[in-house]
Amino acid sequence: MTPTRNNLGVSHENGWIESSHGHLKSKLADALLLRASRDFDDLPAWRSVVDEIVGRGNARNARRIDQERMELNKLPDRICADYEEVHVDVTSSSAFTLRKVFYSVPSRLIGHRLRMLLYDDRLDGFQDSTLLLTLRRGRPDPSGKYGHVVDYRHVIPSLRRKPMALMNLVYRDQLFPRVAFALAFEAMLAALDERPACRAMVGILAFAHEKTCEAELAAALQAALDDGVLPDLAELIERFRPKDADWPVVVVRLPSLAIYDQIATSAGEAA
Repeated sequence: MTPTRNNLGVSHENGWIESSHGHLKSKLADALLLRASRDFDDLPAWRSVVDEIVGRGNARNARRIDQERMELNKLPDRICADYEEVHVDVTSSSAFTLRKVFYSVPSRLIGHRLRMLLYDDRLDGFQDSTLLLTLRRGRPDPSGKYGHVVDYRHVIPSLRRKPMALMNLVYRDQLFPRVAFALAFEAMLAALDERPACRAMVGILAFAHEKTCEAELAAALQAALDDGVLPDLAELIERFRPKDADWPVVVVRLPSLAIYDQIATSAGEAA
C-alpha cells in the first residue's frame, strides 16, 4: 500500500472515515429519540446502547472481518497505554485543576504532588507506585466554564471551620450527594437567615459523612420536606445515633480449687 496525505483544511478528503462517523452519530441520535430519554442510570448503561448499535452496523461486514482475521498476527503480550500521564499539585483547598476541571481529593494529600493516569472515564492518582485514589473523569462546560468533580467528604473538614463558605461555593450544586440534601438547603435558606442555614447544612453533611448514613439521612430529609417541616439537625442526630443495647448477663461459674488436688492425686495413681 502507498500512503497519502490529506490536504490541510480540505475536509471532504476525509469522507471515507468521516462519513461513517457521521452515520454512527445519526444512528445514536435516532436511538435516543426512540428511547424518548437521554438519561441513563450509569455509564455502562449508555455504553451498552452504543455497543448494540455499533454491533448491528458491523454485522454485515462480519464475513470480511473473519477473512482478514485469519491473516492477522498474534497480538502483543502487553497492550498499548490507553491513558495519558500528568503530574498535579494538591493545593491548600484539598483540590487540583486539570484540563479546566476542578477535582477535590482527601485533605491528607494537601501539599503533595501526584502522578495521575488520565483515562477516558477516570483518573488514577499515584504516589510513586502506590495507587491512592480513583476519580471520575470530568469535562469542562460547553460554554467554556470550568467543570467540577467534588466529593463532599473531601471538603467537609474545611467547611466545618467556615460554614458560610457554603453560600458562595461555585461547585455547591455538586457538593450535595443526593437531591434531598439540595432541597433541604433551599428550604432552610427560604425560611432562615444565611448563617444558620449554612451551619445546619454543613452539620448535616458532616453527620452523613461521620455516621455513613447518607441514604438513610436523605430519606429522613425528604420525609421532613414532604411534611412541610424544616430538618432539625439535633433531632436527626438523636434519631440516627446508636441506641443503647441491653447487655446480656453472663454468669461465670469458677471451679473449686479442690478439683486440682483431685487431678494431681489421679495423675500420681496413674503413674
